[in-house]
Amino acid sequence: MAIFNNPQSRQLYQMTWPMLIGMLAIASNQLIDSAFIGQLGSQPLAVVGFSMPIYQVIIGIQVGLGIATTSLISRALGAQQEHYAQQLGCLIIITGFLLMTLLCLLLWHIQQPIAINLGADKSLLPLLRAYWMPWLLSCWLGAMLYFGFSILRARGDTRLPATALVFSSLMNIALDPLFIFVFDLGLAGAAWATVSAFTGGCLIIYKPIIKRQLIRLPSTINMIVTALRRLFSFMTPALLSQFIPPLSALLATALVATFGNEAVATWGLGNRIEFFSIILVLSLTMSMPAMIGCLMGENNLTGIDQLIRIAIRFIILSQVIIALITALLSVAISSALTTDATIAQQFNQYLLLVPISYSGLGISMLLVSACCAMGMPGLALIMSALRLLVCYLPLLWLGAESGGLIGLFIGAAAGNFCAGYMSWLVYQNHLKHLHAQQQSHSGYQSMLNIQRCPEGSEV
Repeated sequence: MAIFNNPQSRQLYQMTWPMLIGMLAIASNQLIDSAFIGQLGSQPLAVVGFSMPIYQVIIGIQVGLGIATTSLISRALGAQQEHYAQQLGCLIIITGFLLMTLLCLLLWHIQQPIAINLGADKSLLPLLRAYWMPWLLSCWLGAMLYFGFSILRARGDTRLPATALVFSSLMNIALDPLFIFVFDLGLAGAAWATVSAFTGGCLIIYKPIIKRQLIRLPSTINMIVTALRRLFSFMTPALLSQFIPPLSALLATALVATFGNEAVATWGLGNRIEFFSIILVLSLTMSMPAMIGCLMGENNLTGIDQLIRIAIRFIILSQVIIALITALLSVAISSALTTDATIAQQFNQYLLLVPISYSGLGISMLLVSACCAMGMPGLALIMSALRLLVCYLPLLWLGAESGGLIGLFIGAAAGNFCAGYMSWLVYQNHLKHLHAQQQSHSGYQSMLNIQRCPEGSEV
């Protein structure tokens, strides 16, 4: 535990706790939002369930751009290039604006083929269309909010993003019953409440960004071309690793849809519980890279390994506690999130079987983040592929084939455990390789030093 008794760990704590509070607010808002939607019946919940994998695609793109944003701007600031960092910030916002606008327009035009290919009944399509217009707008606003977060985080400011997250969440919770029940907008009302909340969050974020002149229009065409080239070189590996989870989610939803709309609704609620349960893991994946990068700069592989082992022990302990609490409260949680008896029964089974495996999922996510921080995006991509395409999806399918919906839940849990174990094996194997390289380089460097020293002098 001595590794935490230093200025770096204190800085990590100071940057982590505001984001933890903000993410807890978002997770709580999603659960409360699900509870309101659950009062509308099984069809609205099914529409949300079919929308979740598409949402993960949108999140994948915005996170990939966010990773590039934080990396490029922080490097520019470290090199004392404030003017360049300001121009980068503006260019990133423009790029994000265009990418997300094109993506949301594309999704709007192909919404029906997407839903049908995922297994949605045609009876859901009118409700899906009414929901997707405000929902896609809320996704666009959420992405713009995230890009603002990334610019601020690159400058070491996590308190303002956390404030915006808390404000948006509280506003969304307050507006949900108003739009859904009072204005009688139903499922679409939940999306309009999110649109209003994210609009308020964007005002909180972008007003100080503009006031503090953290963004500035690029000065030359050459600067734009050079910056875009660097931006996409950082984005590409991040996007590749971020696209594997949405692809897996699409395939998993299509498999779940074979059990009916109620199963999709249950799966959608499960995704929200998963996000809430792994909130501590997500906070670690955002906080640890800075410390790992510093230790990597010192060639301190032992320190990195100690840090990762401490984090893994914390993940296992915290996820087991959360899973036990979830299991004890499973009936109450199911009743609170839906009034449909079939969905409530299926969701209760999900809560008893799947959350205990989030420890394996958390280990895999942490190691993927650590590999990115260590400058090994290729290894992170391999881990992501192993987790979802080798462990999770095959076991999900095998469980569904052998045991129906209950078997699918068991397969999901087994897939998460398998992913954590395989990620750990890959990490350990590569760490041994890095240690061997370090020792080989150290021995070669010592030999050179001895050869260069005059006879009788000290090395």
